[in-house]
Amino acid sequence: MQRLLRVGRNTRDIGRAIAFHRDALGFEVIDADAPPPTWMLLPGVDAAPSRCARLALGAQELEFTEFPDAAPYPNGSTPCDPWFQHCAIVVSDMDAAYRRLVAQGTIPITQDGPQQLPPSTGSVTAFKFRDPDGHPLELIAFPEGTGDPCWQKPRSGNPATLGIDHSAISVADTGRSVVFHELLGLEVEARGLNRGIEQQRLDDMAGVEVDVIAMQAAARTPHLELLGYRTPRGRAVASEAVTAVVADRVVWQVEGVDALLEAVTAGGFADAVVASGRIHGATLALLRDPDGHRMVLADAAA
Repeated sequence: MQRLLRVGRNTRDIGRAIAFHRDALGFEVIDADAPPPTWMLLPGVDAAPSRCARLALGAQELEFTEFPDAAPYPNGSTPCDPWFQHCAIVVSDMDAAYRRLVAQGTIPITQDGPQQLPPSTGSVTAFKFRDPDGHPLELIAFPEGTGDPCWQKPRSGNPATLGIDHSAISVADTGRSVVFHELLGLEVEARGLNRGIEQQRLDDMAGVEVDVIAMQAAARTPHLELLGYRTPRGRAVASEAVTAVVADRVVWQVEGVDALLEAVTAGGFADAVVASGRIHGATLALLRDPDGHRMVLADAAA
């Protein structure tokens, strides 16, 4: 595993998704009429988006695919549900970024505004919210000397939002999920247990105790975080079509796709491989982790 290339998300209205991420979060539109992601050409993948777009925030990217008739984001979703996946956006000025979101009429998850977590969980300040399709996102501000050093560097123009630090996924069994991702070559970089009133406000849930496990590839940022909620427990895994709004994807640049697929299969996760093959001379694979979260492995040679 070399690096997390981008996060892919489905939308029912790509114009609305572009406008929100541009105006509320400061994303730059790289291509408002991009070609469909190459993995959608894999055998057995039945997905033909009406439009696609690529957006960037700093060095990180989001990729949107539009399916106007896509199944909407599940009603009543909470952060402990196993399909939950958010993108954490680093901010240099939490107040300015939060005011910008409020002005755009965002849908909050966090109650009572941004929350500063206690020193035991890094003293970060965070705020969770949803985009117009219901996808969860998070603003996160790191105190000086914490997080990836890249977020502490001065930026020209001093933008309020800097880039994507990680994508976090809720998992039912942290031990099982760690084994699965280690078979793919990710390594545990940090572990923590978040709880307390600030975390309860952040998630808008009572009695929260959540294990947070950071896993990274050769490149530290962006990375993947596993969220294992001890309490409350999430609902059963929902099997959603690849075109559903909830069907997020993390796209990894890797070396040796076939070897990683063999490792996952031999490690007891034979059902994880959804599709694989060579497209335009590059080896690609679409996988589902034990909780149904999707990922794409793209050969570095591409």
